Amino acid sequence: MSTRANESETVATPAGDARITWYREETPARAVVAVGHGAGGGIEARDLRALAAALPARGYTVALVEQPWRVAGKKVAPAPRTLDTAWTALWPALEKPGLPVVAGGRSAGARVACRTARELGAHAVLALSFPLHPPGKPEKSRADELTGAGVPTLVVQGGRDPFGRPAEFPPGTTLTEVAHGDHGFAVPKSAGTGEAESMAGLTDAVTRWLDGMFG
Repeated sequence: MSTRANESETVATPAGDARITWYREETPARAVVAVGHGAGGGIEARDLRALAAALPARGYTVALVEQPWRVAGKKVAPAPRTLDTAWTALWPALEKPGLPVVAGGRSAGARVACRTARELGAHAVLALSFPLHPPGKPEKSRADELTGAGVPTLVVQGGRDPFGRPAEFPPGTTLTEVAHGDHGFAVPKSAGTGEAESMAGLTDAVTRWLDGMFG
C-alpha cells in the first residue's frame, strides 16, 4: 500500500506555530516515530526523508516536526529552553493517534528529544547525529543529556561526524554507525558508498531497533 504523505497540521505553542507532517500507511501502525530537525536545516534532511519514506510500510507512522522558528522562516534557532517548550506543547498532537511515541530528532532536535523524554513519557528516543560536543571541543561534552534521557535510546552517528565520532560516546551507548558519514550523513565519493545505500542501512538499523521494542 502506498504511503500517504504530506498530511500537515499546525499546532500552536508558546513559541509560535509548529507544524507536523504525517506519513502513514493504510494498515494499522505499532508506534509513532516523531522526529525533529536540527538547528541548521529543516525536515528536508536526507535522514528524515529516508525515515519518512521507509518506516510507514514497516508498521511505524512517521511525524516530521518543524519547530516554530523554522515555520516562521527564521534562519537562526532559538535557545534550547524555547525548543523544549515548543516540543512539549505539541506532544499531545503526537499522542493523539493513541500509539506509543518514540521521540526523535537530528542534532539539536536529538538533544530536545533526550532532555524531554522522561517528562513527556516518550517510549524511547531516536538520536540522529547527536552533537556530543562542539567540533574540536571534546571537553564540552553533552553526554549527560544523552545518558539522562531515561528511556531506551538509539544513536545513529556518522563515522566522521565532527560533533562526535562513534568511538567517543559513553560505554553502553546503543549506537549504529553510518560509515564515512559526516554530521548530515553525507558520504564522500571516495568511500565507494552512495547515499541510497547509506540511508537504506540507516533505516534498516532503525527498523530493527523499533521491532525489538514493538515486535
